[in-house]
Amino acid sequence: MNRSNRLQERVTANYADLSVKLRAAADYVLANEMDVAVRSLRAISASSGVSPATLSRLARVLGFVSYEELRELCRETVGERSQSLIQRAQKLQDGSEEAPIYDRQATACIANITTLVQTMDNDRLQKAVNALSDAESVVLFGAFGSTGIVEYMAYLANYFSTNWTLAGRMGASLGASLAAMGQKDVLLVVTKTPYASRAVRAIEAAKQIGAKTIVISDSHACPAIKFATFPFIVPSDSPQFFSSYAATLTLMESMVAMLVAQSGEGTNERIREVERHNQRLGDFWVD
Repeated sequence: MNRSNRLQERVTANYADLSVKLRAAADYVLANEMDVAVRSLRAISASSGVSPATLSRLARVLGFVSYEELRELCRETVGERSQSLIQRAQKLQDGSEEAPIYDRQATACIANITTLVQTMDNDRLQKAVNALSDAESVVLFGAFGSTGIVEYMAYLANYFSTNWTLAGRMGASLGASLAAMGQKDVLLVVTKTPYASRAVRAIEAAKQIGAKTIVISDSHACPAIKFATFPFIVPSDSPQFFSSYAATLTLMESMVAMLVAQSGEGTNERIREVERHNQRLGDFWVD
């Protein structure tokens, strides 16, 4: 398992047993790994309002010998995330890893999905699904590598719903989608490192409108998280030069399945009607 996930996993495993002060310290450290990596304990204490003693105690509770060891892991994590795409591609090419690329990628994907299952807040997930179900309209947005992912979710949703739309695609204006949103709507954004500025600004705008917001990202450091009604941090580690979306797809497909599972006969009729039209149009190959 990559070291970059370990701090988040340690916090998740111990979070329920942490005191209010230690939870505040853990939340700050996870959301500000860059600062923890480069600034002194005293400086972090001043910025966070958490005492040095509490930060040191958090490190020990999480299984570190000292706060400095926790800080060193933050340095490694930040270093891994700051690698450019070309640096990661060159690392693939140097042949230093003995295991085949396929084996490493499959192992990383399985580990990501396992971590997602182990750390999922099921109550938050259900509330997010309920918000999607109750929304007058659902707007999806993803940029760069996340574009096709949200298009896939929209494709699935259109089988059973007519109020899901993609923002900023095929000449459509992202601003127009946001302007049409209200307090009864939901904006779902997927963004991974490096974070798309349009995704962050879209979530902030939707939050100001009063709409509910769902953010699926790969780190507490994602700047869109603070504007999320329902934030989901999904492991995306990969030996490749890009982030893995395997666990993200698992979460999004589960959301769609939960929506269908808790819906009524109207959903079934919609799916049947879509299938009938697909058959009339000859969309699928038939021997």
